Amino acid sequence: MVTVSTARAMDGQAEQHGFSLDDRYAAEEGRIYLTGIQALVRLPLDQHRADRRRGLHTATFISGYRGSPLGGFDQELARQQRRLDEHHVVHQPGLNEELAATAVYGSQLAGAQPGARYDGVLGMWYGKGPGVDRTTDAFRHANYAGIGANGGVIALGGDDPNCKSSTLPGSSEYSFCDAFMPTLYPGNVQEVLDLGQHGFMLSRTAGLWTGMKIVTNVADSAGTAEVSPERIQPVIPTVELDGKPFTPRLDPRLLPPYSLELERTLHYARLELARRYAYENNLNRIIAPAPGAWLGILTAGKSYYDTRQALAELGLDDDALAQYGIRLLKVGMLYPLEPRIVREFAQGLEEIVVVEEKRAFLETFARDILYSAPDRPTIVGKSDEMGRPLLRSNSDLDSDQIARVLAARLARKVTLPSIAARLAALDARQHSATARMALPTVNGAVNPQLDIIPPPRTPYYCSGCPHNRSTQVPETTSALGAGIGCHSLMMLMDPERFGKTSGITQMGGEGAQWVGMAPFTEIPHLFQNIGDGTFFHSGALALNFAVASGANITYKLLYNSAVAMTGGQDAVGAVPIPALARRLADSGVKRTIITSDDPDRYATTELPDNTDVWHRDRLPEAHAALAAIPGVTVLLHDGQCATEKRRLRKRGKLVDPPTRVFINERICEGCGDCGRKSNCLSVVPVETEFGRKTQIHQSSCNKDYSCLLGDCPSFVTVTPLGEQQPRKRTVAQPPEQLPEPTSLVDADGFALRMLGIGGTGVVTVNQTLGTAAVLAGLHVWALDQTGLAQKGGAVISDLKLGRQPLDVTKVSAGNTDLYLGFDLLVANDAANLATADPARTIAVISTSKVATGAMVTDTRVAFPGASSLRARIDRATRREHNVYLDAQ
Repeated sequence: MVTVSTARAMDGQAEQHGFSLDDRYAAEEGRIYLTGIQALVRLPLDQHRADRRRGLHTATFISGYRGSPLGGFDQELARQQRRLDEHHVVHQPGLNEELAATAVYGSQLAGAQPGARYDGVLGMWYGKGPGVDRTTDAFRHANYAGIGANGGVIALGGDDPNCKSSTLPGSSEYSFCDAFMPTLYPGNVQEVLDLGQHGFMLSRTAGLWTGMKIVTNVADSAGTAEVSPERIQPVIPTVELDGKPFTPRLDPRLLPPYSLELERTLHYARLELARRYAYENNLNRIIAPAPGAWLGILTAGKSYYDTRQALAELGLDDDALAQYGIRLLKVGMLYPLEPRIVREFAQGLEEIVVVEEKRAFLETFARDILYSAPDRPTIVGKSDEMGRPLLRSNSDLDSDQIARVLAARLARKVTLPSIAARLAALDARQHSATARMALPTVNGAVNPQLDIIPPPRTPYYCSGCPHNRSTQVPETTSALGAGIGCHSLMMLMDPERFGKTSGITQMGGEGAQWVGMAPFTEIPHLFQNIGDGTFFHSGALALNFAVASGANITYKLLYNSAVAMTGGQDAVGAVPIPALARRLADSGVKRTIITSDDPDRYATTELPDNTDVWHRDRLPEAHAALAAIPGVTVLLHDGQCATEKRRLRKRGKLVDPPTRVFINERICEGCGDCGRKSNCLSVVPVETEFGRKTQIHQSSCNKDYSCLLGDCPSFVTVTPLGEQQPRKRTVAQPPEQLPEPTSLVDADGFALRMLGIGGTGVVTVNQTLGTAAVLAGLHVWALDQTGLAQKGGAVISDLKLGRQPLDVTKVSAGNTDLYLGFDLLVANDAANLATADPARTIAVISTSKVATGAMVTDTRVAFPGASSLRARIDRATRREHNVYLDAQ
């Protein structure tokens, strides 16, 4: 626990305030600061507190499967285990999403059994978009059966609309709708808490599972939220069926005729209860009512805040919306869309613009509700009234794109200088970004001295990652299959080293595609990568299918003892390698070769007759041997996740090898062979007075030692003698008095964009600054745009501060006050520079040269010139105030 006492400046008043990081879970009243993930963890605790005030003693069961943007949910639950125990919350990670949903269904059955311990059990399920898709059958069964007495279930669907950490972009509302689950869509952390409590009560009232759409920009955001025992006071509606009040009851007899009766109550009573709950509790609200409005904007969740930001930048606050006849409907429950509020909203309107990401969901339901109205307005969204594209269906929507569309619709009746000015600014920034992407020319020829397009910060395997070796394949006649997991990053890397893949499948389908390919190609064999987490989740069934079909496949089962892509959790259902080898043999695998950096540890282990243990240096030989055997074979690579290994070493739970590797730069010829052999990001190029050389970046080195395979005499290994003494840490003390800073930006609002590399502390900085702002009495909104940042990719963190509550989303074009670049390359990305303004933005940039993966493995790729990179930033910012320093 961190506790401080600070003078909080609030509305000009100063007050002593005791602050603890535990407030985000413990405080029952006041203003707290927490992330979207932390709000989801707090949610069942708040529901238990509310139930206690109703005289109920309830518990909660939580199960699901991790995956971005909910990848850290299970980890935060584990960190709060003591608090969960106090509130009777049981968390059991699922083997996969479908089985987790079935377990949550079981929690609703508990109260009907003899010896029930609680008055009711709440349920929470979590999974990312693909997990929602695969779980629909389980959802439908559980939803038909209903909810236990005083129970209630929320299913959290993690959506990644911009495909930052997924194979495909997704939106879960269609899957929830298909299972007849009422679906809520919070747009910030406050709404996660508020709609979440409504979600439990809606589920309990209607006897239905409630879906909750959690997009990346909500899960990865942080903000201030107001909490109070009186904040949510649900109104419980009633409905009649067959002329008498209907009370939903749990009925797990999912066979006819019971299933047919459940279907009847679902359509004619339970979904109607959901609609009435939404109406009575104002889950869908008309904002800026504007009695004589001609234009309505219907939107929900994240898109509502994008829309409000777009309108504000066009000069349209609440007063201006009323003046110019513009009305907003903010939808909290996407499905079933409650018709009365839609009709009230549409009264007198000429046109409704539906602003939503992906496919037309709300637009379809709104059009259906209003179609028979005699004075129905024109409804546009994904297309205009002439069928031309309007708001895009791909990727995500941001406030800049929405502003352009709304400005065009407004132009028929509203003329404002602020609208014209914003459109001009957007056009100018788009032109500027295009110009920055183009290389300058002199007399028609490209002049690389004037400017350069910086290389992207592409995600890459971590230093010492076992996949650096295990995923490499020799030149072969075999095809290569990818799958879900860290190993899939090879498709973003060097195809000459890792091979050209024949495609990627959904999680659990790895190798099954070959069953359909093999009969129609001359290629005799497939190497299929699969991680241990995926194998235990569902991939074992694909292997069984391959055996049953007689396919010639070698599964490269990468056993790294962690679900490394989403936080390093243990794989649920995993067994040790010897037991796995026996399971593979029993499944019909012809031969298994275990490759390891320490084969001797298997010397006394009993393994099946068809299993051998080889050193990892024999990988090429293992590839050839297994590919030559007809049927299904397995190369089981035993290599612990380097990131997890590093964490365990830091905590003293794993031996830290004392030997370190250095390179004598005077002997090094900069040939890059060590980088090609190891593929390790700690083998970095360095410019010296003698040209390009190579050095080992000691602080990131995970001591894999693969770099020693390089054909080079410049390597030196150093092993200290005696016991290593822990270093004494010294903390520099700040001066007793610091001068007051001179403000160079608007004091009433502040927007900060931080740009860096995943794993270097950018997210921590955002949390620290946000917490400090809360202690200063400010309202805070923050967003960490991470994606694959944990694998050396770019991370972008936004922070907005204000003295009033913030209806905001990520920093839009030209609206950055401080452009804080922890990495020179990410700071030079054109999309990031578009958020800067030469008249507004001050840049503080680290000039340290951090190599990309391509620079490590290819000596032809060099770090761009610092002067060119600085010039690009200076052109987009207030160069006279900019600060550049080598932060490392």
